[in-house]
Amino acid sequence: MAIVIPVVMQGISIANRAGVGAERKEIAVQLAANMLNQLSISNLWQTAQASGTFEQDYPGYAWSMQQQAWPDGDMQQLTLEVTYPLQGRVFAVELSTLVDDSVQ
Repeated sequence: MAIVIPVVMQGISIANRAGVGAERKEIAVQLAANMLNQLSISNLWQTAQASGTFEQDYPGYAWSMQQQAWPDGDMQQLTLEVTYPLQGRVFAVELSTLVDDSVQ
């Protein structure tokens, strides 16, 4: 019995960390999608700052946006990266979309 308890506790700990990691990643993806939609739909990507944080509602979560010319036509690829802390490490998710560069 003494051997089983530490193994069970370790298994519970690993499962808990996996659950917390999945939850934080889901939040990061949702934040990235919302910010990318907001920037692309309103054309704010052309004038907005290239980075920021979600500190007020989501401490530790930060975002950055990169623009890259799309090879065909008047398009720009917007990539939004959201970083978040987990167990002393920083993880990131990235979402991308295309926007019409000719729209002002």
